[in-house]
Amino acid sequence: MKEYKIVRQRTKFRNTDSEFENELNALAKQGWIVKSSIVMNSSSLFKVILERDKNR
Repeated sequence: MKEYKIVRQRTKFRNTDSEFENELNALAKQGWIVKSSIVMNSSSLFKVILERDKNR
């Protein structure tokens, strides 16, 4: 069985790419894999959908 998590990054100057990359790398160490990404034009919002095995 799989479980999913949605992580978002607002595109503001205080949230740099390296901070978001560090967050994704920390989640990868917990077994999360990027499944998909979504960019919301109207709200400058970037979302990443993560997946991992629930019974790990």
